[in-house]
Amino acid sequence: MTRPYAEVIGDPIAHSKSPLIHRFWLDQLGIQADYRATRVAPDDLATYFAERAAHSDWRGCNVTVPHKVAALDHVPDPGDVRGSIGAANTVFRTPDGLAATNTDAAGFLSPIADLDLADKPVVVVGAGGAARAILFALSKVGVGPVTLLNRTPLKGAALLAQFGLKGQALPLTAKLPPAALLVNASTLGMAGQPPLDLNLLALPADAIVYDIVYSPLETDLLTQAHERGLDTIDGLDMLVGQAALAFELFFGQPAPREHDEDLRERLLA
Repeated sequence: MTRPYAEVIGDPIAHSKSPLIHRFWLDQLGIQADYRATRVAPDDLATYFAERAAHSDWRGCNVTVPHKVAALDHVPDPGDVRGSIGAANTVFRTPDGLAATNTDAAGFLSPIADLDLADKPVVVVGAGGAARAILFALSKVGVGPVTLLNRTPLKGAALLAQFGLKGQALPLTAKLPPAALLVNASTLGMAGQPPLDLNLLALPADAIVYDIVYSPLETDLLTQAHERGLDTIDGLDMLVGQAALAFELFFGQPAPREHDEDLRERLLA
């Protein structure tokens, strides 16, 4: 009998740190299971879910670029993730079959949960699946106005309207306005991707710069923020936060977050 397993899917996927995170937690809890990284091309997504659904040892998967929106076309959506966030980052097995959900929003908020962001100006870069979850989360804490920077401002404006956020959508080349929080919710600056070229001079001294990219962990954006003496949050915070919620869906036990410091050291090794 094969061991139960979960996995992360994307294209590319070799950079993913999710297997290290989930295997660490499995070891800590003594659970006899595995977690893998599997490259799935966009054209193979439907076949992938059909095949995995037929195997009872498969507990589910995390979903990353570029499949977070497309996954909803192939998996049941009992919680109406499509209607709320519009993107899924987790698919898990239930007694009734597969189900899609999104743990990105809660994972994003976890490191800033103690901040008062109500009515504070925010800048978000990107309009993809991760940006959808982040905008949804920001709408729940009442930020505003939001300036969304994206290659296609029209797409950004549609997302602001979808989540009921006041603000403006501008091209990536636009000058940054002052903001309490700047979030890079795109893949720009990730290894193998184009750089994110922003001038942070407009940000006040108490601004926070949050980059969800974790490969490399010290992105050019965070380096520039450190040079300005700004507080920063790196991509591991959101990655671990969303992974913990998915872990419990896959394996039926809460992730042992008391070992976060040890886990972070391993991720940085």
